[in-house]
Amino acid sequence: MFSPYYRWARHGGRAADPENHCSLNVALYGAGSDRWAMTERGRGQIERSRSSFRIGPSRVHWDGNALVVDIEERGMPIPHRLRGRVRLHPGDGLCPFVTTLDAAGRHRWGPIAPCARVEVEMQEPGLRWSGNAYFDSNEGDEPIDKPFREWDWSRASMADGSTTVIYDVRPKTGDDRVIARRFNRDGSSTGFEAPPRQPLPRSKWLISRTMRNHAPTPARVLQSLEDTPFYARATLQARVLGEDVVAMHESLSVPRVVSWPVQLMLPWRMPRRA
Repeated sequence: MFSPYYRWARHGGRAADPENHCSLNVALYGAGSDRWAMTERGRGQIERSRSSFRIGPSRVHWDGNALVVDIEERGMPIPHRLRGRVRLHPGDGLCPFVTTLDAAGRHRWGPIAPCARVEVEMQEPGLRWSGNAYFDSNEGDEPIDKPFREWDWSRASMADGSTTVIYDVRPKTGDDRVIARRFNRDGSSTGFEAPPRQPLPRSKWLISRTMRNHAPTPARVLQSLEDTPFYARATLQARVLGEDVVAMHESLSVPRVVSWPVQLMLPWRMPRRA
């Protein structure tokens, strides 16, 4: 979605092979341990089977009980190694819910394992933890700048082990698309009425941000995790379905990400190894 190389390959309406533009994005946040990697690999550096996907030196595979991610990457823009293993246990059942994000149905989202557990063991840097996890999928039949202008997304773990997700999509034309859904550990889910949209402080790059929040007072930014010219990620203190929660929140400005200044900056964070 963010690859400048794929966008350049498609410039002027040319056809491009998506599997010639693959990457594993790794982001670690923590005092003294912030690291970020997203190296794009060409088709010659990927291998795919029913249970495994190799991208360069890293590999994602299903071992029968968990999704295992073996990470062997080098971070940018300051070179540093990212090496370790992530094991994601999907919980009691995979979620079959899939919905469209646009009126034409060309963009789809579905949470594969919204109430998962994760075990992280990193050798470089030396980190280890376990806890709640979330795993979803986005796919599209066209570039995101065709239908979308911006969106805000949030998810929160609830007291009973379920997960709530609010997807607040603003298209270029037509009505907004708002998805508010609660996902249970067994894979079932139910919709709920989305709370009112409330403004959040703009990011340092002046990205407009909002949160659907049931509390009468606006949600509060607890920690800024990513602050880029087109995308912001943060943890928020909010209230959803009568519970005070810590929500993971993301905002995307589509015109920013496809602008030429941003496309020319992206290779500094996203090098390519063909």
